[in-house]
Amino acid sequence: MNETMELSAWFAYTLRVRYQETDQMGVVYHTNYVNWFEIGRTELIRSMGMTYKEIEEKGVLLPLIDLQMQFKLPAKYDDLITIRTRIAEYSSIRLHFDSEIRRGEELLVSGSTKHVWVNRVWKPTRIDRALPELYALIHNQP
Repeated sequence: MNETMELSAWFAYTLRVRYQETDQMGVVYHTNYVNWFEIGRTELIRSMGMTYKEIEEKGVLLPLIDLQMQFKLPAKYDDLITIRTRIAEYSSIRLHFDSEIRRGEELLVSGSTKHVWVNRVWKPTRIDRALPELYALIHNQP
């Protein structure tokens, strides 16, 4: 059975906007938000007890198959921002994250990413069979 589970709690990771992430207008260049979404995902998985490096060393990869972003307000140089990430939905084959970039209480960017579990030769793989300890960590997320 390939049941789908939904919505874990938000995980927060804070960083300061660096000068190199801004453009001539002094605002964060849009592609940096994609990097920040990735930071949120990797730090969420790390907080659960396993790193992406460990997952990949065990022969499992998690490529991005869909990205959605909605821009509300710009982040600027030296802003302290919070990347909020949660598992929106998962199954033994797919993983879907919701992400937000906030400056204090202000929502700057919201979005989501969808991923599929694959092995080293890029064939879809069931994470509950290939890496059951990781599936258990995801399944037991609050």
